[in-house]
Amino acid sequence: MMLSIIIVNYKQKNLVRQLLLGISKQNISFDFEVIVVDNNSKDCIDTVIDDIRDKVNNDYLSKIKIIELRKNIGMGAGNNRGVQRASGDYVLILNPDVVLLENAVSKLIDFAQIKPKAGIIAPALLNPDKTIQQSRYRFPKFYMPAVIRTFLGKFFQAEIKEYLMEDEPADIPQKVDWVRGSVMLIPRQIYEEVEGFDERYFMYMEDVDLCKKIWEAGYEVWYFPEAKVIHYYGKQSGKSGSWQWIKDLFKKMAWVHIISWVKYFLKWRNRHNL
Repeated sequence: MMLSIIIVNYKQKNLVRQLLLGISKQNISFDFEVIVVDNNSKDCIDTVIDDIRDKVNNDYLSKIKIIELRKNIGMGAGNNRGVQRASGDYVLILNPDVVLLENAVSKLIDFAQIKPKAGIIAPALLNPDKTIQQSRYRFPKFYMPAVIRTFLGKFFQAEIKEYLMEDEPADIPQKVDWVRGSVMLIPRQIYEEVEGFDERYFMYMEDVDLCKKIWEAGYEVWYFPEAKVIHYYGKQSGKSGSWQWIKDLFKKMAWVHIISWVKYFLKWRNRHNL
């Protein structure tokens, strides 16, 4: 089998349904499977196949597997459980909140087959209005979380532009330090070699960490904008020069993010001048 598509769900059943329908329209010519891992959403994810039954053929339905976990173990760990059940030579990590544009899956696979050193390949992520969404980065310095979302940003404009790769065009294939984990194509052998996502990250930074492990293992991370995907990404408003970060400190997910940043920098503190 060529490809295993992994989708981790947590209370996003409607998005999963739409993504499954989108995959069915991709005109994929090779053998593949779709594995949906449910992080104890309790939203009756097992009924999603019946929901789309009259819109797709039986052959496609037979490719869909659903794994229901007894608790929410996080995004990275959920993807790991899906890959453990995968049979494909490649695994395609998909967040539920994406829309695959024309032949995106086949374009990623075609590019992977001419880049044997590629450990991760990611498409261009687009906003709903089809403008480019930020999805490729250089590895962050330890102070980047503080400066990119607070008033300190105005004193670190050069460093922020470097981190966001604003000095590089976004419309050509290129090797990058890390890509956002919304869509990632990874050879399964390489995924298993680096032991997949580090499950110490419940949410956030698991994609940065995986890219770091890929580079450390001697492989490459590629941004491939000829494949395009719409990502419905709800970006927080903490911009440079804003005081939104003070309000964010009272939000649970902000602290999940902060804890993941701390875990990441403690893990890699002796590597690459972090």
